[in-house]
Amino acid sequence: MRQNHSLPRGEVHRLIHKSDVLEGNPLGDPTERELHVWTPPGWKAGESLPLLVDLTGYWGSGLKHTAWKEYGENVPERLDRLAHEGMARAVVAFPDGYTKLYGNQYLNSAGSGRYGDYVCDEIVPFVEAKFGCGGQGKRGVFGKSSGGYGAAWHGMNRADVWSAIAINSGDMGFDALFLPALYDDLNLLRKHDYSIERYVRHVESLKKLPGKDRMCLMDLAMGAFYDPDPTQFRAMRLPIDPYTAEIIPERWANWMAHDPVEMFDTLGENLRGLKLLYMDCGNHDQFRIQFGMRRFAKKLAAADIAYAYEEFDDDHSDVDYRMDVFLPKLAAALS
Repeated sequence: MRQNHSLPRGEVHRLIHKSDVLEGNPLGDPTERELHVWTPPGWKAGESLPLLVDLTGYWGSGLKHTAWKEYGENVPERLDRLAHEGMARAVVAFPDGYTKLYGNQYLNSAGSGRYGDYVCDEIVPFVEAKFGCGGQGKRGVFGKSSGGYGAAWHGMNRADVWSAIAINSGDMGFDALFLPALYDDLNLLRKHDYSIERYVRHVESLKKLPGKDRMCLMDLAMGAFYDPDPTQFRAMRLPIDPYTAEIIPERWANWMAHDPVEMFDTLGENLRGLKLLYMDCGNHDQFRIQFGMRRFAKKLAAADIAYAYEEFDDDHSDVDYRMDVFLPKLAAALS
């Protein structure tokens, strides 16, 4: 049941992609996955449209963004409306990056797998070959939260692929984002002798997932992305002492090396060639991400790299409406 039946509809193509890059991934996650691709109303092969790739936030998958949504639009419905309102035509891909860590940061990690390469070296060429879209100078990536982190990571690490990025409330400013949360997480681990494995197995045995445990699982998973230890349960380890909460310098340094604000010092120059670098964030984000976004914007300004940064009066939750702002900008920049 669509929200608006009167608009011309694009088509969601449901494909199957078999990955070589993810073969032997440390979590044993599937290498054959469903891949959804939206083409605009009236699309015909040979249009040579730009390609946009959607990186979903944590606990999400591209399949979630194309599923029916109550009290609102899913992303294909939103794209139908935006196309009707004049957004430049583009093809949009929705890869599935879900893992046994309950989400993805879309980078290459010994704890999760080569998801940076998966997106850039497999999903992008696969979609381009099937739909005749994209190509050099006509590729953009966008995402919110962990997907926004992915967009920032890809913009700095894979400038050979992307020409435009949009970061919506993207994970950065790790000290503000993660340390307060990790302190709270220790209270949950305490009941399980501070064992990550015991805690996770306990939570996975529950019939209902409490919100505080959902957040803790996500925080713990970051260790597998940013500071993996393949000898540990799902490669997860803490960057702080579980009893005193003191920072473990070498562990925390590995986390911080993946903070986009810190990454900028060595990789930020790769952003200079982008046709569009758009960022936004709620001004009272409950995960304190606005502080990291402001730091990132400050470094961009100091380096005289073109960007746009907007803060809006909201928090981190249910902000898909911001796509109405940045998706037309991405499509226009690449058209």
